[in-house]
Amino acid sequence: MSDLWTRCNNCRRILYKQDILDNLLICPACDFHFRLSAADRLNMLFDLGQYELFDMNLHPQDPLQFEDSKKYSDRLVENKEKTSLLDAVLNGIGTMGGIKVIISAMEFGFMGGSMGSVVGEKITRAIERAHEEKLPIIIISCSGGARMQEGVFSLMQLMKTSAAIARLEETGIPYISVITDPTTGGVTASFAMLGDINIAEPKTLIGFAGPRVIEQTIKEKLPKGFQRSEFLLKHGMLDAIVERKNLRSYLIKALRLFLNQAQ
Repeated sequence: MSDLWTRCNNCRRILYKQDILDNLLICPACDFHFRLSAADRLNMLFDLGQYELFDMNLHPQDPLQFEDSKKYSDRLVENKEKTSLLDAVLNGIGTMGGIKVIISAMEFGFMGGSMGSVVGEKITRAIERAHEEKLPIIIISCSGGARMQEGVFSLMQLMKTSAAIARLEETGIPYISVITDPTTGGVTASFAMLGDINIAEPKTLIGFAGPRVIEQTIKEKLPKGFQRSEFLLKHGMLDAIVERKNLRSYLIKALRLFLNQAQ
């Protein structure tokens, strides 16, 4: 019976799981947005949930032979078995409202959505394909940041993805960044905040360093709600906060405006 019920992370109410599933994984009591998988994101956004995945054969290596409490190579095997993915992002191409578009969706379930060399490469390839085929691109971020088990190889992805986005800007190809809970570290410091428009779901955690590190550095108490999407919107770092049930229609409208298409 326990599999039928869960507790909301926000209001702490006991909820029937099917009610949440029927509501796009949003708490029907307080509108808290539960985390979606990358596949669920693609299914929700593309027309009729139909799309083609690409760059599915890339898999991470262990160039540093990294080991902390566990070998990195073992972590990769465990996360592959848990998510049935080779790494923490899916690239898909299809249509939204009849508009052909590329979407990259990050998978938090794979090592906290951390960005290693494969994640950076797949996102860069998606951006480059958008550039080559003159297609708009949407990137859905959900990440704990750079994957430090890969050291400098992961940090290089910040520059690589940012440079690819700069080439999009030169040719006027639309890039919409959708930021979901959580988006932190090197992902925030690179492509997640570089969209032509940056939008987020309600109460999304968005930041680079953690609040404790920031407080220790600046020697000040941080304001309430710091690093949540509502705070960032108020201070000009986001263009909009969009509830999940309105996200698809919002994105289609934005794409039509970018492409100067009639409604």
